[in-house]
Amino acid sequence: MQSLLMRSPIFVAFCWIGAYLFITLLPLLLLLIYPPFEERGFWLDLSVALGFIGLAMMALQFALTARINRIESSYGIDIILQFHRYISIVAVALILIHPLILFAVQPETIQLLNFLEAPWRARYAVLSTLALIVLIATTIWRQQLKIPYEPWRTLHGALAVIALVFGLVHALGVGNYLGLFWKSVLWSALILGALWLFVYIRLVKPWFMLKKPYLVEQVRPERGDVWTLALRPRGHEGFPFQPGQFAWITLEISPYGMREHPFSMSSNGDRMDIIAFSIKALGDFTNTIKDVKPGTKAYLDGPYGVFTTDRYEDSAGFVLIAGGIGITPMMSMLVTAAERKDERPYLLIYASKSWDDITFREELDELKEKLNLTIVHVLRNPPENWSGETGYVDKELLERYIPKRRGTRNYFICASPKMMDQVELALHELDVPVTNVHLEHFNLV
Repeated sequence: MQSLLMRSPIFVAFCWIGAYLFITLLPLLLLLIYPPFEERGFWLDLSVALGFIGLAMMALQFALTARINRIESSYGIDIILQFHRYISIVAVALILIHPLILFAVQPETIQLLNFLEAPWRARYAVLSTLALIVLIATTIWRQQLKIPYEPWRTLHGALAVIALVFGLVHALGVGNYLGLFWKSVLWSALILGALWLFVYIRLVKPWFMLKKPYLVEQVRPERGDVWTLALRPRGHEGFPFQPGQFAWITLEISPYGMREHPFSMSSNGDRMDIIAFSIKALGDFTNTIKDVKPGTKAYLDGPYGVFTTDRYEDSAGFVLIAGGIGITPMMSMLVTAAERKDERPYLLIYASKSWDDITFREELDELKEKLNLTIVHVLRNPPENWSGETGYVDKELLERYIPKRRGTRNYFICASPKMMDQVELALHELDVPVTNVHLEHFNLV
């Protein structure tokens, strides 16, 4: 019984949260157990503690973005990246409060901002802080500043490394709170561990990807301005994935480049000989998918994601709610279930702009012959003779179709942010247990 508890996803998730809090609060623990040699007062100690906490949080940011499978499988990469974004702001706020308290308690220390005359340890602090400010500003206002994704990603990584390394150098230079040798070693190990994760994701993992290339087998058009990109492994077996998961794709160029993009697989998760991605032409990269030639080399980093029916084998059935290209992971779930001869009921509520825009329309009809599948199409611009659902997926529509015993099903939602919010609220008002509702966002980057 105890062994099963320790292997449960909830237990593992809480363990990761505990590890994060322990590492983040480690500066306070060290300060309480081994205070500095020189008494400097409560406010100065608080100022330094906040600085160290901010530095620890910055180091842990590298772990959050390293795509560590054991962490990602506990929460989902979309939740981790959202946490990464928000906690970055918290970390920078703590780091900025650190000198503000110092200046308030000891006004004479403001002269440390004189970069040309300040001691080197203060210069590193200024450079580290400036790097963090630029990092946050270029991330929040990237689109307004019209910074392309690939150059921004390179800049983002470089600024993060500068901020982290210079912050450690500053702390070691001050020395009062790291006066003991083992404290310096501990903090140096933490920062070096974070930098190793950066090296791993930028250099080591791409090297492994080079060993397992894929070739474009086919690029076929689908309804709704969607193109299915079918890849075949070259010189290796490929990888199985759980239906609904996604992978990062690099096309034509080396995986050492920064031009990788996340897309959900739309094919059978149990087939390793072919992996398909169905991609809607929405932006600079996705508009080029239709022009990709068969034989083009590709590299995959995956699979990732917890948006999959495979995690809920005990569920009595599933309700899939998709909008537009959000059908992609649902298609993978349905195709895989059909090949496995799954006898459980599936309800697909699929919102589209018009009848001609329904991606996989014919394929979904064929799946009804292999699965206990009910499909409810919801059209915003229906044809004249349309007798089905129209408008939007709201509470009234959901109440007509979802099972009366709400907790017997698991609900998967993938659509635009506005539709996802609306559907999630409606399910909550219909007494669907929050633990039975699973979301997948279109855009991770």
